[in-house]
Amino acid sequence: MKRIAILGSTGSIGTQTLEVVRANPDCRVVALAAGSSVEKMEEQVREFRPLTVGMWTEEAAADLRLRVADLQVRVVAGMDGLLEIAAMEESQVLVTAIVGMIGIRPTIAAIRAGKDIALANKETLVTAGHLIMPLAREHGVSILPVDSEHSAIFQSLSGNRSAEVEKILLTASGGPFRGRTRRQLQDIRVEDALKHPNWTMGRKITIDSSTLVNKGLEVMEAKWLFGVGLDKIQVVVHPQSIIHSAVQYTDGAIIAQMGTPDMKLPIQYALFYPERRYLAGKRVDFVELGQLTFEKPDTDAFPGLALAYRAASLGGSMPTVYNAANERAVALFLEGRIAYLDIPELIARAMERHHVVASPSVEEILETERQAYEYVQEGLNCK
Repeated sequence: MKRIAILGSTGSIGTQTLEVVRANPDCRVVALAAGSSVEKMEEQVREFRPLTVGMWTEEAAADLRLRVADLQVRVVAGMDGLLEIAAMEESQVLVTAIVGMIGIRPTIAAIRAGKDIALANKETLVTAGHLIMPLAREHGVSILPVDSEHSAIFQSLSGNRSAEVEKILLTASGGPFRGRTRRQLQDIRVEDALKHPNWTMGRKITIDSSTLVNKGLEVMEAKWLFGVGLDKIQVVVHPQSIIHSAVQYTDGAIIAQMGTPDMKLPIQYALFYPERRYLAGKRVDFVELGQLTFEKPDTDAFPGLALAYRAASLGGSMPTVYNAANERAVALFLEGRIAYLDIPELIARAMERHHVVASPSVEEILETERQAYEYVQEGLNCK
C-alpha cells in the first residue's frame, strides 16, 4: 500500500493526483491540505477519508471541522498544520502541489522525516535548491519530479550516467502567443492569456506559460534537480507538446519522453517509480499527428526567459527575486491593474534593485520574497 500526503489537494495538480489514486486501489491518502476551498476539501475528505487535513487559515479549518464532525479526521491549520502533515509517520510520499514559497518549509520537514517528495512546487528548488538537494542526499530521500518536462528528463536519464549528459533539451509549447511580436503583445487581455493551446492548468501557471517565465523557472529547477550547468540546458519551442523534454548524450544520441499532454502520467510515475502502471487515456498516433516542429524561443518578445537565465547565473537570492516579482506582477495583471508587457518589466526592475545574498537561509529567502514584493510596488508607483 502506497501511503501519500498531498499539499494543495484542491488545485489542478492535487485533483489530478486524486484521479490517479482513484485508479490505483493500493494507494491510500493519509493527509490532505489546501488553502481556503472548504467545500471542495469536504468532498475530498468524505471520499478519501484521510487521517489529517490542513487548511491555511484557522477560519477555514473551523468551518471544515463543523462540516466533517461526523468523521474521524483531525483538522489542522496554518504553517504548523502543513509541517505536521509533511512529517506525519503514516505517510511515505509527500506530494507538494501547493503554490508558492510556502512549500519550502514543509518540504524540508518531510525530507528530515525521511519522506520521498513528489515535487510539483517549482518555488522550492528555484529559491532553495541549494538547501533542498544536499538535505535530500543527506537523508537518502528521493526528489521525484511531477512537472511534465522534468519527469521527461528524469525518465530520459534512466540507466545513464550524469557524466555522459551533453545537453538537456527542455521543451516549451510557446503558449498562446507564439509567433507574435512585442508590438502585437501590447493589448493582450487576461482572458486571452488564459487560453493555453495544449494544457489545462491553474490561472497563475497559465499566465507564466504565456510569458515563458514558467520555462525560465523550469530552467532553474532543472539545474538543481539534475546537477547541470545553465550552459547545458537548452529551451526548444515545440508547439505540439508531444516531446515533453529530452536528453542529448556525449555520443550524440538523444533520448526523449513522448506522449499526449496529460499531467496524470508524470504524477503516476512519481508516485510509483520505478514501476510503470497502466494509465487510461488517449495515445499518440504518429500517422494522425503527421509532424513535429521545433523553434528557437523569441526572447525579444518574451524577455522573461532571458531574465531567468540571468537570475540563475547570478544565483544566491536572485532567483527568489525573479520568482516573487513575477508572482506579484502576475497577480496585478490578473486583477487588471497592469498591462501584459508590464510583467517582465517589473521583474527586471526588481532584479536591478536587489543586492544578492550568496547562500540564503530559509529566513533570508522569505525576507527576499518580501523585498521583491516591495520592489514591484515601487515599480508600479513609477508607472
